[in-house]
Amino acid sequence: MKAALRLIYPAQCLCCGAGVADGGEGAVHLCAECWPEAAFITGACCDCCGAPLPDDGTGAGAVLVCDDCLGAVRPWTRGRAAMVYAGTGRRLVLALKHGDRLDLAGPMAGWLAQAAAPLALPDMIVAPVPLHLRRLIRRKYNQSAQISGRVAHRLGLAHVPDLLVRLRHSPAQDHRSVADRFANQDGALAVHPRHAAAVAGRPVLLIDDVMASGATVHAAASALLAVGAGPIAVAVVARAVKDH
Repeated sequence: MKAALRLIYPAQCLCCGAGVADGGEGAVHLCAECWPEAAFITGACCDCCGAPLPDDGTGAGAVLVCDDCLGAVRPWTRGRAAMVYAGTGRRLVLALKHGDRLDLAGPMAGWLAQAAAPLALPDMIVAPVPLHLRRLIRRKYNQSAQISGRVAHRLGLAHVPDLLVRLRHSPAQDHRSVADRFANQDGALAVHPRHAAAVAGRPVLLIDDVMASGATVHAAASALLAVGAGPIAVAVVARAVKDH
């Protein structure tokens, strides 16, 4: 049946829709045009936010931290990202977020689960960064929750999609300064009262689609620490970096 389906529906590039060779389940289906612009983070990276770093020769196992994380207070302990938020990575994230491309959630979750595997801890809870109800109604789904459920399944961890709630509707973060981004998210998130007792003392893996300044995950991690959860780790599909 799978062979027949591949004849009827040949493999297509996830980004542009061009035909590609079918590498089987788990293959990264990107065409020759989109693949070079997909900057997957597979080498040295910041242990706190996942941003790619140049290999300084310290070797495997060394803990590296980027300049942004050295100069900021992060309420989470470790972080990973699957790819850089530029080129193909940016187009894929925006297609899932605003283009109703729910078919992208599976491949993205696979990439993120592989990147986030070193963060998994026993009894860890996986939770998405939530949307406000107004934005959820307009968008019809929370793209982060679509990814987080699949990541939890792949890592064999518990998934609690409503662990966090938004207390107020925050304007979009785009085109804001770093200070404005943090002010915009300050106090906007909280742990759902139904889960406050159960999450106390347990590690949590926060999932989001993109990290730029880190203001949104900062608010989410702070809300979790306020009820006694921890340690907190963060995993995002794409990390915005300055040189992109």
